[in-house]
Amino acid sequence: MTYIVTLTSLQMAENEGDWLITERFTKGLPTGLDTSDTGTRLALLVCDNRAHPSNNSRREFSEHGRFITWIGSVQRFNTVGPVDSSITIEPMRRCPKPVALDGSDGILASLSSTHRAHVEQALTGSAGHIGMRAWQALQEALLRNHPELARYIEWLLANLNPVIFDVDDAADRAWQEQRDAAQSLTRVTDFPHSALSAWRRPDSRDAPYLAGLVPDPVENSLIDHDVRAGLGSGAPLFDDWRGLIDVRCDIHVLEDTTGRRLEVVNVNATPVESRLGTDMIYYHHPTHSFVLVQYKRLGSRDKEYRVNKQLLDQMDRLERVAELSSKPVRPHEWRLSQDACFLKFAHWRDGAVPTSELARGMYIPLSYARVLLEDDCTLGSRGGRLFSYERVGRYLVASEFAELVKLGLVGTVGTSVEQLRDFGLERAREGYSVVLGVETSEETPRDRSVRVRQRTAKKRPKVISYSPQTPQQQSPDTPSF
Repeated sequence: MTYIVTLTSLQMAENEGDWLITERFTKGLPTGLDTSDTGTRLALLVCDNRAHPSNNSRREFSEHGRFITWIGSVQRFNTVGPVDSSITIEPMRRCPKPVALDGSDGILASLSSTHRAHVEQALTGSAGHIGMRAWQALQEALLRNHPELARYIEWLLANLNPVIFDVDDAADRAWQEQRDAAQSLTRVTDFPHSALSAWRRPDSRDAPYLAGLVPDPVENSLIDHDVRAGLGSGAPLFDDWRGLIDVRCDIHVLEDTTGRRLEVVNVNATPVESRLGTDMIYYHHPTHSFVLVQYKRLGSRDKEYRVNKQLLDQMDRLERVAELSSKPVRPHEWRLSQDACFLKFAHWRDGAVPTSELARGMYIPLSYARVLLEDDCTLGSRGGRLFSYERVGRYLVASEFAELVKLGLVGTVGTSVEQLRDFGLERAREGYSVVLGVETSEETPRDRSVRVRQRTAKKRPKVISYSPQTPQQQSPDTPSF
């Protein structure tokens, strides 16, 4: 189904401010409307501007008529009571300009009488839907008259129809882990996960996950002078890595209007078949602290990980990270422990479609892993050592780990960007896929804690998402972010 939600100009004006921030809208459906999980699952939000055009906040149109103003994807169908239901549209994007449906130049005029009747029927109430044939005809008309919508539709469909990873393929396993690492960074920084979700397999099996991102259709008005006045305008901190010969580096940036910025750097330096796994490194620049997560895959059937010499050697190397830390002096530098490195024993269901949720698994601090390996609980029947849910009595799950990182309760103390750069590049050249996130802002430690504990999405600032161009890609007319 492709859903069409119709709102009055006043309703549209009341909601747009929230949508720009939350990217989410829940709409009740008429009783009896089919909610089969079929078709595109796109949603078109239409402003009915026929009665009171002056009530609408969009200056682009003042004529009577109906206009498509937003496009989104239906991620959830909700049951409200025994018969009522609703849809949650998330994420959603505002069209670069309203798309007129009525009039001689409107989209409806270019449809056949049959398809026009289906669309009109969906427009009759506050919410309706059209089938695949009507949508295909409507899409052709939209792209013919408004080609700028192609990237919006492509991005939304990529979010709705994620690639299914083949766990028997080395490249897919690597991308699966890197995807989870990238999504982990959005969790610990409270940036929208949708910015890193729309993805297609890159042409090269050795390419980083970020190389396959489908670009977020950022509306130009969100990066104009008024908004960018609050954003950092400097080049990416790791921009020079994209010029290195022996590594492949891709960068994506998320920024909000308070000046808070997350630079996500994805680096590979070895062929995928010889990779040692994935590292997620998160660096909080205001407190000069970073946390590392080394991914380990649990068996898909028994949910066990058999300890080998390679893991023990890797743990030895990770323990040296503690040597980069300074002694805490100020209150915000205190940590629960000296552990800055964690092992994530993760598992994915075979053939499972990716979701916005992180992979299930156990987050285990390195020092705790040492204790476990010296205890009989991890001793196998044949003398080897095993990590599994049954053998590890206590561990952190994704939400608990993210909360500790957000509050600055784990991580190194007093580590510089230069140390981070050296360490991250070293890990990539040793054979790891590295997903590195650097958060910069003007927040004080207290400001950070207040924001983390503030759960109301409506109070969050606007966010833009983009992949910075390399100097070779930029032209004189290319805007600088």
